[in-house]
Amino acid sequence: MDKILEKIFALSANKTTFRTEILAGLTTFLTMAYIIFVQPAVMSGALYGTKTGMDFGAVMTGTCLAAALATLVMAFYARYPIALAPGMGENFFFVFSAVPAAAAAGFANAWQVALGTVFISGLLFMLLSAVGVREALINVVSPSMKNGIAVGIGLFIAFIGLQNARIILPNPGTAVKLNPDFSSPDVIIFLFGLIITASLHARRVRGSILWGILATCAISVILKSLLPFLPEIIAGAKPVKESLLMTNLTIADKIFSAPPPAGQIFFKMDLAGACSTAMAPFIIIFLFMAVFDTMGTLIGVAEQAGFMKNNRLPRANRALMADAVGTAMGACMGNSTVTCYIESAAGVEQGGRTGLTGVTVAALFILALFFSPIVKMVGSYAPITAPALVIVGFMMIQNISKIEWSDYSEAIPAFLTAIGIPLSFSIADGLAIGFITYPFIKFISGKRRDLKWPMMLISVALLLYFILVRERW
Repeated sequence: MDKILEKIFALSANKTTFRTEILAGLTTFLTMAYIIFVQPAVMSGALYGTKTGMDFGAVMTGTCLAAALATLVMAFYARYPIALAPGMGENFFFVFSAVPAAAAAGFANAWQVALGTVFISGLLFMLLSAVGVREALINVVSPSMKNGIAVGIGLFIAFIGLQNARIILPNPGTAVKLNPDFSSPDVIIFLFGLIITASLHARRVRGSILWGILATCAISVILKSLLPFLPEIIAGAKPVKESLLMTNLTIADKIFSAPPPAGQIFFKMDLAGACSTAMAPFIIIFLFMAVFDTMGTLIGVAEQAGFMKNNRLPRANRALMADAVGTAMGACMGNSTVTCYIESAAGVEQGGRTGLTGVTVAALFILALFFSPIVKMVGSYAPITAPALVIVGFMMIQNISKIEWSDYSEAIPAFLTAIGIPLSFSIADGLAIGFITYPFIKFISGKRRDLKWPMMLISVALLLYFILVRERW
């Protein structure tokens, strides 16, 4: 078995071990397991009380299968420790833009038409990958811009973690603010998990992020169990605020459960409707989101793992094709765009360097279909995995030292990308800010020789996209 794994994944050459890869895969899975329950809640409309016609259980099964299959393609074909699953952002666009547009165009089966647009965008994605267009896009991005993307994704991941822990709250006047209630269980659990995870990480303990998640989960269950009794213990019979009861945490009452049937959504795309004039813009938007989300995530994780060689990502065409195939397969299984997950950086930080990490993630997604009560317990309460995201963000932001700060024509676009990703809450939109400004700054500053025509083409295409297409939706 060891010889087979060595032959397939070259563990020794990548300076990793079987144990490290398994731990890395488990870490990545735990940080992204929330998608198993968030995706069906979004796609079915249950999250906002607006039914789309898609069954919650069917989407859950489809989500696990799509994530597992796409990650396996990445693991064996591209051999990278990068996990894939239906992307956040694309799923909301599917429900709140594509489905209503299909309904407004007169289609009774609106969600099936919307699935058709995702499938077609996946096919176009595969075509761009096959002819090398997407790999060329990655290769023309300068080292400073690549590191700016990694920094931006690090800030984005950390910001998501702080929001999930309710340390950072929305505020009408200033957009966000610090949660002043440090007695909140959400905050207490997050701080406990952050201190434990950071301390283990500082001591160079292997699997520190995974151990931090498990410790945070344990304290969450203990605190949830004790909360109803705390008033009697502390203050006699004082009622507990409902907000302090950790209502989002669902303690598992059983270990196993049968996977929900998925026949209601499998292979239900309406391709004819998707090709209509009314839906054509949505194919373009899904394609744009897929291309730039994937490109940003691949570059960010690759920089973090040290995969870049002479400013190029080896086997980039294979990684991009795996993502494109994942999107097409995901649509067949009733899902919005499948994409590379930034949470893969958590597994990379734990030492994951080969496709064996991805095989582990894929296996856990399949197992999750039968252990959904346990997965739901971890995924239902965001403060459990929030500390891991903050630590990963901390590690990724160290790429800031690799930006060429002495060359303002490189540093400013990289900086705009780095702050654009978290502030726009979108990898694709953050990349757009940097990519649009980069060639103009280069040209006007007199460094035209540094410019490559694909970068100028990207800049113009993005401008036209935002002016002619994006603003309509």
